[in-house]
Amino acid sequence: MISHIASRIFILGNSAALRAGKTPHARAWGLAATGRGVHVDAPPIVPALTTSYAHGTSSYSLLNATVGDTLARAADAWPDREAAVFVRDGVRKTFSSFHQDVERAAAGLLAVGLRPGERLGMWGPNTYEWLLMQFATAKAGIIMVSLNPAYQLEEAEFALRKVGCKAVVCPEAFKTQKYCEMLQLICPEMATSPPGDIRSSRLPELRCVIVLDGRHDGTFHLDEVMQAGDGRFQRQLHELQNKLSCDDPINILFTSGTTGRPKGATLTHCNVLNNAFFVGKRVGFHWRPATRVCLPVPLYHCFGSVGGGVCMAVHGISLVFPSPWYSGKDNLDAMQNEKCTFVYGTPTMYVDMTSQPDVDKYDLSSVVGGIIAGSPCPPELVKSVISTLGIKEIMIGYGTTENSPVTFCGSPLDNMERKSQTVGYIMDHTEAKIVHPSNGQQVPLGSSGEILIRGYCVMLGYWNDPEKTRECIGDDGWYKTGDIGSLDEFGYCRIEGRIKDLIIRGGENIYPAEIEQFLHTHPKIKEVQVVGVTDDRMGEEICACITVKDEEELTEDDVKTFCRGKISHFKIPRYVVFVSRFPLTVTGKVQKHELRREMEEQLGLAKAS
Repeated sequence: MISHIASRIFILGNSAALRAGKTPHARAWGLAATGRGVHVDAPPIVPALTTSYAHGTSSYSLLNATVGDTLARAADAWPDREAAVFVRDGVRKTFSSFHQDVERAAAGLLAVGLRPGERLGMWGPNTYEWLLMQFATAKAGIIMVSLNPAYQLEEAEFALRKVGCKAVVCPEAFKTQKYCEMLQLICPEMATSPPGDIRSSRLPELRCVIVLDGRHDGTFHLDEVMQAGDGRFQRQLHELQNKLSCDDPINILFTSGTTGRPKGATLTHCNVLNNAFFVGKRVGFHWRPATRVCLPVPLYHCFGSVGGGVCMAVHGISLVFPSPWYSGKDNLDAMQNEKCTFVYGTPTMYVDMTSQPDVDKYDLSSVVGGIIAGSPCPPELVKSVISTLGIKEIMIGYGTTENSPVTFCGSPLDNMERKSQTVGYIMDHTEAKIVHPSNGQQVPLGSSGEILIRGYCVMLGYWNDPEKTRECIGDDGWYKTGDIGSLDEFGYCRIEGRIKDLIIRGGENIYPAEIEQFLHTHPKIKEVQVVGVTDDRMGEEICACITVKDEEELTEDDVKTFCRGKISHFKIPRYVVFVSRFPLTVTGKVQKHELRREMEEQLGLAKAS
């Protein structure tokens, strides 16, 4: 056990190793000997816990494989089964054809100069090429960096520079997002560089830009990359498979934290494969025949890439993507026309689906189950999904990007109270405990405290940020979620709030400091505090509380116009309230909980909270 702890400290403290994409040692945490575990092969029916510590014991071993090998086995097992359907784009791929495309794309990435351990940024909405790159990078040992498709110029530049991306893959544009145009502004050198040899002063590690649907100076078209993977690079790819490890990093996903700047959570093959395996087992993918999952959640989130993409390879499920963007109507159309049997979504997505004016006209009889995750889910919404959509086996999942992501999930067999009031029970091979936030001491069973997680699911760390990693993962391996919850004697968890001020708007994690820092650049703003206020549809909305400089005038429209095109659309405040003061503690700190209460009362939202 001591050696494992030493190994963990070395990994998380060694930013050079993370920058290089290497894992100095494999992790293998020992399980705590004290406290009683919960056997999770089936929903717990016997009370097993006597303390606020739960260990999900399982009859199933952890998987020791890579994502590329897992997809290859799926193609052998179900060659003619549909792996993915992109309804709006008219793309249909069987496991066999998808695997062939992945091998060509992976060899092509090697051909244009990418090497194992280097980072490739995927920037765009839910398209076939996104899924293709997810598996092609895994096959080639390249670490894919999931970029939010709504990122504006400064946000994209920060993320690409933070992790040192050598390549970026993106469409020319999507809706109002001009991806190539933004890259050209960040890297004007693209215009005079040969493809694959960009030399950028602002992004010194960037060499290659691959465009999905257009041709620009200094870039490759995706077709060129696919064609470049000839026999020599196919052989190189084949030889590489024996060198890849399940402990290698595979994905970097940016998540907001308490410092305001996004941090790159680094996940391994082991993290995502096992989470996908056990989540699929929990919801019944291993016994349900011909599962077809309607997947409207974004692939740049763990919910989509792990719960969707990796689950597809592990369990042989078929993924149905209604459209590149979210649309409640497109969801219902896809569920009906593609005979989906399962659906994923954030609470906001389910609100939209149940609120469609013609929802009763859809034949959703094929849909038997679903998962709600991404943000807190009101109990009434669970009941509405069952009564309006007829999805009786709806389940709630809970987790964080840093935990790959799911650590608690319900069962199709749970009763209504457990479905609506809890986030399910502890996942296989995962430990959870509830501690007092101020001293770290374990609280009595049923009491509220901070949720801590330990196990295979915990990320390697934040890329090139050992200090922030140490803040959330202790030397003993426990990850601090920052969420407040409690455990019952069966191992079910209730989420009761968040310690910090993170706003979750429709499943998007938004940190107020980032918006505050941006708004402070407005010449007329004296001070600004951003809080989340309750919203029936989005869960929370952003409220910017502003004091204006003396003798200056500012309107709500002025503030929103200032934000447009400079920060992501989902970070633009829904409410702008001008105030003369902020509620303060005796030491002069702003009381955000009190400010939130005041804003909800002023905006007429207090009853909803």
